[in-house]
Amino acid sequence: MNLFVFGLGYSARHFIRRHRARLGEVAGTTTSPEAAAALKGEGVRALLFDGETADPAIAAALAGAELLIASIPPDGRGDPALRSFEEAITAAPRLSWIGYLSTVGVYGDHGGRWVDETTPPAPANDRSRDRAAAEEAWLGLGVRSGKAVQVFRLAGIYGPGRNALAQLAAGTARCIVKPGQVFNRIHVDDIAAVLTASVERPNPGRIYNLADDQPAPPQDVVAYAARLAGVVPPPEVAFEEARLSGLAASFYAECKRVSNRRIKQELGPHLSYPTYREGLRALREAGEGPSSGQAA
Repeated sequence: MNLFVFGLGYSARHFIRRHRARLGEVAGTTTSPEAAAALKGEGVRALLFDGETADPAIAAALAGAELLIASIPPDGRGDPALRSFEEAITAAPRLSWIGYLSTVGVYGDHGGRWVDETTPPAPANDRSRDRAAAEEAWLGLGVRSGKAVQVFRLAGIYGPGRNALAQLAAGTARCIVKPGQVFNRIHVDDIAAVLTASVERPNPGRIYNLADDQPAPPQDVVAYAARLAGVVPPPEVAFEEARLSGLAASFYAECKRVSNRRIKQELGPHLSYPTYREGLRALREAGEGPSSGQAA
């Protein structure tokens, strides 16, 4: 099957690496010529698209695609991919499955209560409001075109090179404590597994939460990573004293527990990393994190 990706980012590239042998032609967009050159070495035809200026070859690549992953974030004026290529996507004759990668941020703040896909979105900031609007735009394309569009709301993504162990090694890990605060997470391997299961069982218009089984306080994750690495964790810092950037602080303004029941009931993949503990253990065994004796 031929794959096209709008936004060859961390999750999409991991999906490609995991399933490269099962895919035919793989093409997608990036904003950087340097990234395009690197992707060529991975067998990916990377085409430049910055939301406005686009490689003319994108339309032809879409025409040959059977699968489409869309992960470019909205830019305040809507979804860039749809703005520039909705007609080409609709007309693509072989395109049978579309996955739009969104975020659990569209739910807003629920005071630590559980939410699922039946919970109405209540985005609390412009970034999440734009995401909710982009979800509706992609689902609308599915209705109009008859193509199988699914929306995947991702929790906080971690995996190789992007995790608490890597932060400890880089000296950037922090134990910020806000009583009652939990975050939801999903390992990039499990994202790939769920997307694959959806390709095999398309359900047009369906929305899926991609989160693991255990929302957890952020300081617990860092402390566990430090124990795995055999280092002393960073000192705990109260949220009020943490001096976070506006973006980072906005994540702490929302607290919810995201249910993953639907992916298990409808798609059936076994999560390789049902909690952050299994995920971090596997990453440590793969060599992630500080070296022996390194300060956190």
